[in-house]
Amino acid sequence: MDPSANRELANFLRRLQWGLCVLAIGWLVWLLAPVLTPFVLAALLGWLGDPLVDRLERSCRSRNASVALVFSVMAALVLLALLLLLPLLQRQVVTLVASLPGYRDWLVGTGLPWLERKTGLQLVGWLDPQHLIALMRAHWEQAGGTAATLLGYLSRSGFALLAWVANIVLLPVLTYFFLRDWDLIVERVAALVPRDHTATVSRLAQESSLVLGGFLRGQLLVMLILGILYGVGLEVIGLDVGILIGVVAGLLTFVPYLGPATVIVLGGLAALIQFGDWQHLVGVLAVFGIGQVIESMWLTPKLVGDRIGLHPAAVIFAVLAGGQLFGFLGMLLALPVAAIANVLLRYAHERYTHSRLYAGQPPVVDAESAVIIVEAAPAAADAGDSTA
Repeated sequence: MDPSANRELANFLRRLQWGLCVLAIGWLVWLLAPVLTPFVLAALLGWLGDPLVDRLERSCRSRNASVALVFSVMAALVLLALLLLLPLLQRQVVTLVASLPGYRDWLVGTGLPWLERKTGLQLVGWLDPQHLIALMRAHWEQAGGTAATLLGYLSRSGFALLAWVANIVLLPVLTYFFLRDWDLIVERVAALVPRDHTATVSRLAQESSLVLGGFLRGQLLVMLILGILYGVGLEVIGLDVGILIGVVAGLLTFVPYLGPATVIVLGGLAALIQFGDWQHLVGVLAVFGIGQVIESMWLTPKLVGDRIGLHPAAVIFAVLAGGQLFGFLGMLLALPVAAIANVLLRYAHERYTHSRLYAGQPPVVDAESAVIIVEAAPAAADAGDSTA
């Protein structure tokens, strides 16, 4: 067999092995997603806090003392946020629950009739209790199956709630260990890289870390500032659940356009149901506009910039695809994986533009033509001398 064919076959088999390894890892992550969630979140927190630990360690402090100081600051900030937010959110949720009858009356008396006039559909009749009972009697078998499914979901939700509580208790412990041993983990992973690829892998890893670290730190600050801005703004115009809407919008700012859309939709509905006039609706639009101007003109350019290098549509797709494939774990991993993939794609583009495939084959010069050109050059030079 031709040696070049042997090399091509070996390269194909090597790529096939790597592809199978990636598929096996993805399948394993899908199976272990509920267990891996606190570990991934703790690893992200440890990775975000490791630069500060290294800086403190360079200032003649021990590793354990630096880790203890950074971990204490992180825990204090989280505890302070909980102490400030939980009472506010608790009051907002109580207010929302107390306002639900008013929301129902507005939906039945104003919202659905307006939709009926605009669309011609009969929507209010579907909410009539007699109609709902008759519909249930007509489809009692499906209703029984749905009830059984709902009970099963509730029972599973109880176990899921216990798992979430266990994960919350486990998270600070894992974060401390990742902060303490992060450099050791990096060294052990780096030791597994083939020696002839160490420089390339190290460069790509450092670039990915810089891109993703800058993006996450900047985006967390943007979420915090916009959440405060939206919550205070909606509270100032008089919405009873303004702080709750602001907190939700700030958290959803992580996904492009979803946070501002939350302010418009939820804030607009709350203003219409609570006040029913256009002045408060204009107030919601003003809060939305001010938040968008501050985000686009100052927050995003200064704090985030274009560090991740992904189009907003790609970010939305990454978050939704990660959530669909792996649940909450997938949403946590979506942007890190997308950022690393973007760095690898830039590296692949760089290699491609320097490859022979991109440059094309060099022109083939016939040997006889080269001899003729070489012989003709002295003749042309002699002719030029005689003319002079």
